[in-house]
Amino acid sequence: MANNKQTTRSATALKVAIQGYEGSFHEAAAHRFFGKTTEVLPCPTFRLLVQHAANPAVADAGIMAIENSIAGSILPNYQLLHNSSLMIVGEVYLPIKQQLLANPGVTLADIREVHSHPMAILQCTDYLDKRNWKLVETEDTALSARHIAQHRSKHIAAIAGKAAATRYGLEVLAPNIQTQKDNYTRFLALRRSGSTMPPADANKASINFNTNHQTGSLAKVLSAIASAGINLSKLQSFPLPGGNWQYSFYADLEFDNISIFEQTMTVLQTLTNELLIMGIYTKGKNES
Repeated sequence: MANNKQTTRSATALKVAIQGYEGSFHEAAAHRFFGKTTEVLPCPTFRLLVQHAANPAVADAGIMAIENSIAGSILPNYQLLHNSSLMIVGEVYLPIKQQLLANPGVTLADIREVHSHPMAILQCTDYLDKRNWKLVETEDTALSARHIAQHRSKHIAAIAGKAAATRYGLEVLAPNIQTQKDNYTRFLALRRSGSTMPPADANKASINFNTNHQTGSLAKVLSAIASAGINLSKLQSFPLPGGNWQYSFYADLEFDNISIFEQTMTVLQTLTNELLIMGIYTKGKNES
């Protein structure tokens, strides 16, 4: 999947836009999906990630976190994808092991504040609730680690991964502080529409649809999916702006036969007001 290169860029290595900085979990996900030689393009926000990934003069692809097994879905990212020209070409389930990091010589007794991304803080609430520390939300885990290293902070710790500790010369004060040890984040691999074809072993798709406001309209859609033997692995609803309590739905579908999926999409077109296929790809695996 990593060998589809854009003709407008160098053929040496893909440049992949990520939210966050070097040493982040996004960087690890990019390397896992696109390969170790991938060059990452750090972005402070998901919106900028989408903009860069959609621009062939800036990047070849993108990696975007979409949900975590502890903290849940990152809801604004669904809308960003819906409004973009990007397609989902794959997914990565990355094990997330959060570390409490500090400068060399700093002890737990020295800590007054802990800085990290809001999702990382949510993943570690059981550990953090037992301590009287000020929690400061930042835009990225790795950036928090970089900041405390640059400022040689003696009373501030960061929550980030081991890669950030290695990159910025920090020590692990407390390892694996996430609430659930079986903690995964799902990342979506993104390419521009038309730049790639679905893989031969495609067995998953992401779609977005909305229905009319009549009773049972959603049930008809779900029944058609079930009748085709397709597994609905995720269903997320969003209110339509100005839609008077109407909703748009994001769904992940798993199937054994892509022809059955295509036939089902034809049926769904008759049952929905709008149907958008956001990507057809190979289901990711939970890896350690």
